[in-house]
Amino acid sequence: MRGLQSLSELPLLVILMGIGSVGMMMPAAHAVAMGHFGVARGFFYSSIVVLVLTAMIAIATASYRGRASAQGQLLSVIGVYLVLPVLFAFPMQQATTGVSFGDAWFEMLSAFTTTGATVFDTPGAIAPSVHFWRAMVGWLGGFYSLLITASVLVPIGLGGVELMGGRVPGKAGGGGQITRIAEPSQRIAHYTALMFPVYVGLTLILWVALLVAGDSALIALCHAMGTLSSSGISPLVGLGGTASGLTGEMLIFMFMAFALTRRLWPGAVMVDRSLKPWQDPELRLAVGIVAAVTAVLSFYHAVLIYNGVGVETVFVTLRAIWGTAFTTLSFLTTTGFQSGTLPDLGSAGLVFLGLAIIGGGVATTAGGVKLLRVYALLRHGERELERVVHPHSIGGHGPVARRLRRQGAYLAWIFFMMFGVSIGGITAALTLAGLGVEDALLLGVAALSNTGQLATIIGDAPISYASLEAVPKALLGSAMILGRLEILAIFVVFSRESWAR
Repeated sequence: MRGLQSLSELPLLVILMGIGSVGMMMPAAHAVAMGHFGVARGFFYSSIVVLVLTAMIAIATASYRGRASAQGQLLSVIGVYLVLPVLFAFPMQQATTGVSFGDAWFEMLSAFTTTGATVFDTPGAIAPSVHFWRAMVGWLGGFYSLLITASVLVPIGLGGVELMGGRVPGKAGGGGQITRIAEPSQRIAHYTALMFPVYVGLTLILWVALLVAGDSALIALCHAMGTLSSSGISPLVGLGGTASGLTGEMLIFMFMAFALTRRLWPGAVMVDRSLKPWQDPELRLAVGIVAAVTAVLSFYHAVLIYNGVGVETVFVTLRAIWGTAFTTLSFLTTTGFQSGTLPDLGSAGLVFLGLAIIGGGVATTAGGVKLLRVYALLRHGERELERVVHPHSIGGHGPVARRLRRQGAYLAWIFFMMFGVSIGGITAALTLAGLGVEDALLLGVAALSNTGQLATIIGDAPISYASLEAVPKALLGSAMILGRLEILAIFVVFSRESWAR
């Protein structure tokens, strides 16, 4: 017990380096089982090297106690995104022929930030064990996002919960008792013990369900990991080639709900427990968005594309409706899976770009602006319209709702503006790096919303990440980290007032 306590007091980066080095053994074992001994050696040797490096750093930092300030915690979080993808890239580069270290780094950063952008245009060009490693890194990145939001961002009023508390982002004091009085390492250990068993259990349940539905073990596991982490990493191109077919898509559809609201995760903070699950504002808004987008796109497909009427046409239209609904929820949660029955929507597919910008629930694995911020702005707009009709009316629904409509809407609007400026900034930077404006915009939104698959389904032709030069990849990597951490957190790091506290 004393040894475990000592390990939990190590810097977060060192702990995650150790977990990552041990995790490299799993694709090595998978490669051995498949007879791919060259791939296995790449993962095994990298695991040993990283494990030795981790042990040396752990010994050197055993007595180190980091700053408990908001900036110290956020710098640790950013450091993980800067260092771990570099270490994760070593086994990928060693196990894959013809892949540069820069491409391997981009692939691992994309996976760890749950963006899901890939430099492998042909999935069959790499070994199954490498696909397993990609999905595992994305899965670990999804849990890291959950853990950091609950243990680091929420206590300092970031991550979206600042809308409910009405506090200035960057100030400590949010969440429950554990977030207010415990040290960062204690909070991380507490939420890991609380959420990781559920995260693993849900992944195993979906894996087994997809196996029963007909998928192979590797494809089922990668899709289960990609769903729970909202990375959308798959050994296939879309879900059209899966043996589970429509049944598998229905199973994935149900589990994507965990990226819509933090209420479904244990230890959720800043949640109104008096509301029933179906009364959750994020869930209700998500249902409304999915229903509305599906209805509009299905009408576009049924009326403007099909001219004949018959049983076959009706059947095809029903499949198209399902494919549209599935893909709509997938991009709303920034997962990025594409249904095998999704029809060709042409320019109407741009709606998926807007869905990815909206994103899923706060304190979940989803990226984007988040549903709660959109909800706050909608409630504020509703209240302003009421005041136009009845200028002296008093808004009801309690102090939490009033705070969400006022301070919450104000903070949400600031975040929207910052997100928009970030899109403009990354688009301008990519155009200066040689990309066209349209491609730069699509890639910038894909990176900031952590939905890398946007580049493959929107536009006249799919955008290949493999064809990008080193500078655009570096810019997109920075945008992925910015989108994963959220822009407010970066501002808090560089805030002079915050450093002075």
